[in-house]
Amino acid sequence: MLAAVTAPPIARAGRWIESYDGAHGAMIDCSQAVPDHAPPAEFADRLAVAAASPTAACYGDILGDQALRAAYAVHVSRLYDSEIAASRIAITAGCNQAFFAAMLGVAQAGDAVILPAPWYFNHKMTLEMLGIEARALPLQAETGFLPCPNEVEALIDGRCRALVLVSPNNPAGAVYPPELLTELLGVCVRRGLTLVLDETYRDFLAPETGAPHRLFDRTAAREHLVSLYSFSKSYAIPGHRVGAMIAGPSFIDQMEKVIDCVQICAPRPAQAALPWAIPALAGWRDDNRHEIAKRADVFRAEIGRLDGWTLEQIGAYFAYVRHPYRGLSGESVAEALMRNLGVLVLPGSFFGPSQEDHLRIAFANVPVDRIRELARRLALGLAGGLRADDPTHATRTAHG
Repeated sequence: MLAAVTAPPIARAGRWIESYDGAHGAMIDCSQAVPDHAPPAEFADRLAVAAASPTAACYGDILGDQALRAAYAVHVSRLYDSEIAASRIAITAGCNQAFFAAMLGVAQAGDAVILPAPWYFNHKMTLEMLGIEARALPLQAETGFLPCPNEVEALIDGRCRALVLVSPNNPAGAVYPPELLTELLGVCVRRGLTLVLDETYRDFLAPETGAPHRLFDRTAAREHLVSLYSFSKSYAIPGHRVGAMIAGPSFIDQMEKVIDCVQICAPRPAQAALPWAIPALAGWRDDNRHEIAKRADVFRAEIGRLDGWTLEQIGAYFAYVRHPYRGLSGESVAEALMRNLGVLVLPGSFFGPSQEDHLRIAFANVPVDRIRELARRLALGLAGGLRADDPTHATRTAHG
């Protein structure tokens, strides 16, 4: 069964890098959501001290160090203006582990989980590994890549166990309005499903919009909501692999079984340093959010000047664009952009069916001057030759 699972897309795209000859300067990597800066020096120092501590080499609590669970509980209670106890929190080895564990908690082989398309590819891969049907809910640019509650409900049958959402979205960048999330939780409650909400990029939402949602205020959330989070992007520590889950206490109890079998506990050094970082780095996180918002504005303007390119959605870390090379596969276009221009992006085909005309561009990875350079190179591609009407080029690009 594992052989049938999709190969890791980031690794696949990374193999294209060696084809670039450097003709346009250093490559521009917009393939993966990776902060382009280190964590603050004081945080890095605390991570180093924590790593040198003898306790960091020991097993910790399966559900996470108590200090981090408590600090995170205080933080999310304020963020959502809702009382969230530490007993409802599990600390995981990144958000991908949190999702894997959550799927084991809500479904089993032969069940179905609704996955809006375009989807985050690791979510699809997880379901494939577990023998769970990924029931696609096609989303459209015309509706902002937001799901319609009636369309969700139409997909539910006796095998359906959960609805998975990502907000702000990966890959499309769409931000789900609080009212829509409330409606979708209502559908899940009414039909006996669990809403699994991946909020990895929530710290890049403008604070003036208020809480990302008010779902935790609902009594039904204890039985029907699982919220996931990653510390990777907000704190610039993706390699430390620390994520979090909020769910009802009984669901968290079941997660202890999964985490114990997969990794026993999340990495200890970051768990030791994060209780300080969560409140102490609030201003630093705000500065990063403002910088990424500025990059988004520049990206909008630059893409808007390119003939044939259409920005269909943007938010948090990602832009989802329609490229002008109709008739070529999305993967062949992305590979050619790397080979010919030194621009690494991901094709829409990595994110589900009917996405061949799209590219996901992680614009937040690069500073403003590199975004302008990215646009310059994309314009060169149009002028100098990625052509949908050249079948020999399409074949050469697709097969190397």
